[in-house]
Amino acid sequence: MTGSEPTEVAFFETGTDAEDAERDGSRSAPGDDRRLPPPDLARRLFDVSPISTVVIDSAGAIVYANERAIETLRLSSDEIVKRAYEPSEWNISYEDGTPIPVDEHPVARVFDTGEPEYGFEHWLELPDGTERWLVTNSRPVANDAGDVEYVVVAFEDVTDLKRRGERLLSDHMRRLEFRADQSAVPPSLRVEEGERRIEVESVVSLPDDETIQYMGTSDLSASDFVTAVEEVPHYVDVRLLSTSDGYSRIEARAEEATVSEVFQSLGGQPRAVIIAQDEVRFLGELPGDVDHRLAAEGIRRFHDNVELVSEDLVYSPHLLYDIVADALTDRQLATLDAAYFSGYFDTPRTSTGGELADRFGVTRQTFNQHLRKAQRSVLEHLFEEVDRGH
Repeated sequence: MTGSEPTEVAFFETGTDAEDAERDGSRSAPGDDRRLPPPDLARRLFDVSPISTVVIDSAGAIVYANERAIETLRLSSDEIVKRAYEPSEWNISYEDGTPIPVDEHPVARVFDTGEPEYGFEHWLELPDGTERWLVTNSRPVANDAGDVEYVVVAFEDVTDLKRRGERLLSDHMRRLEFRADQSAVPPSLRVEEGERRIEVESVVSLPDDETIQYMGTSDLSASDFVTAVEEVPHYVDVRLLSTSDGYSRIEARAEEATVSEVFQSLGGQPRAVIIAQDEVRFLGELPGDVDHRLAAEGIRRFHDNVELVSEDLVYSPHLLYDIVADALTDRQLATLDAAYFSGYFDTPRTSTGGELADRFGVTRQTFNQHLRKAQRSVLEHLFEEVDRGH
């Protein structure tokens, strides 16, 4: 794209006239508190803005992209400014997958009408093939004659919020069972006859892509259960939490991705792993509007011969958990989840606050703060929402 650098510089030289006016004593009208910063400061502010921002000139060329935009679009600055804003350059589409025509693009409308366009939502396909849901706000920059010279587009990636909203709107869960051969099962877990079932109670995310996983079984003794899980390459720091009525519960830290995380990453829940003589089966649930093929693709990273063997759609009404999970931060939810499944609330406790704080790599004081805030949110939703209902 030729001429982009001079255009980009010109866009950021808007502070020059203001500086000249200040020297002339006529910087702004009385009562007008707006001040144009020097051009170098204007660029620096755009560069570090937490909102993804690009600038498009009247020829339709992108002449500037800030650091956040580069992160969101997963392209270099040079790659971005070589493109035009047209949908064909970016593979953008409406929610149903229909490509967005040029004349319906908000930038085209802003250039045509001179009026801003706010809250435009669309899918964008990134270079790696993944899709992200963006919300864009576009505003014109006009010259002295009133003609639109540039359009500034600010956008945010709200894919996670959109998917969370879709999960909350879905009244059904899909219960799935996948089967693979037994080749990846540790020797101590293999069986000659019958089955061994391991319940997956919870998967809690930690920093650096690690997880804590809580599991239980009635099909192994406590010592055999710990030994078997320790043989799985993904797990370290396996410890027994409790044994009651023949059911043993353990906590294990996973330093790498696991099959159980596949369900969780898609908004669902892992439920169990069943080991039989010639196969291993993975049971889990996904939101009713999530394609089961996504789960199969994820499990194939661990078992390339996986296949879906059963699928049931079950009713799942919106419960308090959905509301609370939406209200808590990720760290607060993880803290509450770990405290509950590790036995922190049991009498006697099977995990202490210090042990859980170590798992999260924080001080005990910080852990307690996260836990208290999470507990308070649960109680607020339980009692205050009930009171409003009356």
